[in-house]
Amino acid sequence: MSTPIFSLDQATMERIERKFGMKRQLAEARQQELFGIFRDETLSEEETWALKYLFAYMPVNDMADYDGELFLRHVRQTLKIRREVPWGTRVPDHLFLHFVLPYRVNTENIEDSRGILYDELAKRTASLSMAEAILETNYWCQEKATYIGSDLRTLSPLSMIRNARGRCGEESTLAVAALRSIGIPARQVYTPRWAHCDDNHAWVEAWADGEWHYIGACEPEARLDQGWFTPPARRAMLVNTRIFAEYSGPEDITLAHEWFTEINLLDNYARTRTIRAVVTDAQGAPVAGAEVRFELYNMAELFPIAIVRTDDEGQAGFKTGLGDLVVRAVKDGQWAETKISVQDCDTIALVLRESEQPSGSVDFDMVPPPEREGEALEALPEAKIQRHNGRLEEGTACRAAYEGRFLGEEDAAALAAETGLPQERVWAVLQHARGNGREIAAFLREQSGAFGEWPLRLLETMNAKDLIDTFRPALEDHLTGALAMRGELDEDVFVRYVLCPRVLHEMIVPYRQALREAFTAEEAALFRAEPRSLAHHLRQNYGVWSDLPNLTGRGNPVGTYRLKLGDPQSLDILFVAICRSLGIPARLHPSEQRAQFLRQGVWLGAAVAEDAAHGRKPDARGLLRLVKDAAASQDAPAASYAENFTFARLENGVYKTLVYPDGKKDVYDEPFETEPGEYRLTTGIRLKDGTVRARLTYFRVRAGEATEVPLTFRETTIDIPVLGHFDRARAITRLDGAPASLAELLGTEGAIAAWIEPEREPTKHLFRELGELAEPLNGLGVPIVLLIGDAERTASFDPADYPKLPARTVFVRDADPAALPDLIVRTSAAEAGFPHLFVLDSRDRIRYTASGYKIRTGAEALQTLTGIMPAR
Repeated sequence: MSTPIFSLDQATMERIERKFGMKRQLAEARQQELFGIFRDETLSEEETWALKYLFAYMPVNDMADYDGELFLRHVRQTLKIRREVPWGTRVPDHLFLHFVLPYRVNTENIEDSRGILYDELAKRTASLSMAEAILETNYWCQEKATYIGSDLRTLSPLSMIRNARGRCGEESTLAVAALRSIGIPARQVYTPRWAHCDDNHAWVEAWADGEWHYIGACEPEARLDQGWFTPPARRAMLVNTRIFAEYSGPEDITLAHEWFTEINLLDNYARTRTIRAVVTDAQGAPVAGAEVRFELYNMAELFPIAIVRTDDEGQAGFKTGLGDLVVRAVKDGQWAETKISVQDCDTIALVLRESEQPSGSVDFDMVPPPEREGEALEALPEAKIQRHNGRLEEGTACRAAYEGRFLGEEDAAALAAETGLPQERVWAVLQHARGNGREIAAFLREQSGAFGEWPLRLLETMNAKDLIDTFRPALEDHLTGALAMRGELDEDVFVRYVLCPRVLHEMIVPYRQALREAFTAEEAALFRAEPRSLAHHLRQNYGVWSDLPNLTGRGNPVGTYRLKLGDPQSLDILFVAICRSLGIPARLHPSEQRAQFLRQGVWLGAAVAEDAAHGRKPDARGLLRLVKDAAASQDAPAASYAENFTFARLENGVYKTLVYPDGKKDVYDEPFETEPGEYRLTTGIRLKDGTVRARLTYFRVRAGEATEVPLTFRETTIDIPVLGHFDRARAITRLDGAPASLAELLGTEGAIAAWIEPEREPTKHLFRELGELAEPLNGLGVPIVLLIGDAERTASFDPADYPKLPARTVFVRDADPAALPDLIVRTSAAEAGFPHLFVLDSRDRIRYTASGYKIRTGAEALQTLTGIMPAR
């Protein structure tokens, strides 16, 4: 073509046409809703190819859940923005297609938000350079939202703004959407799991005039390429992003999939090395198409940060950081596994000859990449620092003013009086609803007269996050649809497994009326009499399709039903939703996450998709009973699921970790109900430097039998050295300005002192951990003094926002926070940033310190205090 659209060559255009044709065939059941726009609308050639490009790589769940008109509006708005922004013509076509045009960032609900975000940001950024516009957009994001930990479902950008807070994956989704809305290429980047602590993190890269830069989403800095996560990123084993297309840019490609590409950006942050795995069979022949899983220890499991398939020579390469990995190769149920230290290794030979797991147990250490100092940054002018601090204060005040308009406790009391509902429970749901509180209040006001407490009970079945982005049409559908099917069910069963609309991580939409009306009276009666006939119906009439792994189980039931296609977990969700719509109690198994229905008090498996495909017997069950280690020393940690132990079942050569609540501690009280099979128990103790003392224990669970497995940890000597002396003569004041004595606050029996930055994520992690440890810290009776400097304190900070902190916690202002203790100034802790935490003994000696982003700082501080304080 003489003037190719978006600089696409002929081969690429033919590939897009071919994939677009495949998607039209897959979405045959929704032809008009998705593709009618090509016939009914007058499209320019540019619009046509932009739409074809999006559809060619569109996840099947999106074709199920959304209509073509939404994508057309998105395309037209994005093309219009490209013509209007000052840098529109400077963004190359390939960057525009991959990092501006896409409508999806993560797993968020898709909304028509691009024009809304553009209207917010266009005037603020029109006179700026691209680099300045990136910084300005992040100041805007900070005005709209801040960090809070939450569940795995990702709020959309508009819901994030409505809520004014979210986890890092939601902050970065908002920031990427905002940057793309003004035509700036942007991508969400993340480390799937850290190697040195039990967590992960996501941030943003944005392109300005030929270079990619990084920012911490909703956490502005005065310049690009700076953030509190910079030091931990130097210890990462992978920094990744996923592109919803085939991509051939300059970055290293981790995975080139038919429907998406994962690129490896670790070189931008850490020292790296490329590992080459060579996979052969028992006869020495190369094995093509084997999965090579590069796994690190995180949250008490061996988690695959990358899965790469071998080429025709049986080889797979992976660029990673200089820490330890477990590398496992799998094909057709046969496997091989080895543990490596990346800095000492470049080639691994893996011979596929195992099909059954070993017996007994094995111990090994998992060592993360070492801490490393970065290049010194040029000092910023004081005027720029002051302006930046002022912008942070302005942004926080702006967000606080918005939050101040949320419904409060007095509003809840008035609503409770009006509706006759319990005030405390009404206030609880309104608190969670935050910016959606008026919608929730209207639902209660409109429905309580006819249905009494049931509208409130419906809201109480939902996750806290659901109250932020679920609206009256969905709530009314679920309320009236469920109550019509109540019948003679036990009330608790009805509430949990019929009334509740939440199944897993899908968006809550109105589905009960639609699904009830989808079947004849005869079909509905058959399904109620024998729910497995519904599972059979779905197996016979619905296709199974998986493309984007992170969207598994995100399809909403109505969309999956209408498309007649979905991934195995979305089909299980559909089964549960149909059952609940027909008054049949149903759920996903709490740990296996497969569809079940209740019959005469017994949960039975439905075998909708995955179970049937693998020939499983869904009702076969065994019992796993964990037994305390009688020989364990007093230093052995208390068992806590996903903190220091998990167990996983071997399935076709791969261990699948079972899902139980993080932090579950009552693990000895009742046996775990599990499927028969081979299992691996993983336990680990993480040391202060991030090294893990790991143990793998192998066992088998048999159907109808109880298997006892000792829960053991490796012996670990806890050294509590004297690191220095703490100066308690610092000048401080209370937050109200009253003078205070640091010596008096610290007491004489030991203490925790920490310099904090309340608006930043690392400090919020510390608040959460201290709150979770309030009971044992209260038992020790030590004071916890949290010091805030003027530059780190914002006008909106209120200690009352943290009611779960230990009883002896006190916030004070440090008169000279720049003069941090020498122990910080002289080490890399200064770069790591806030919080800076110290554990002190009764003689003011420093026995533990941690700085910056470090998960489990609170637990390590408690462990240190327990070790140095006399028994009570």
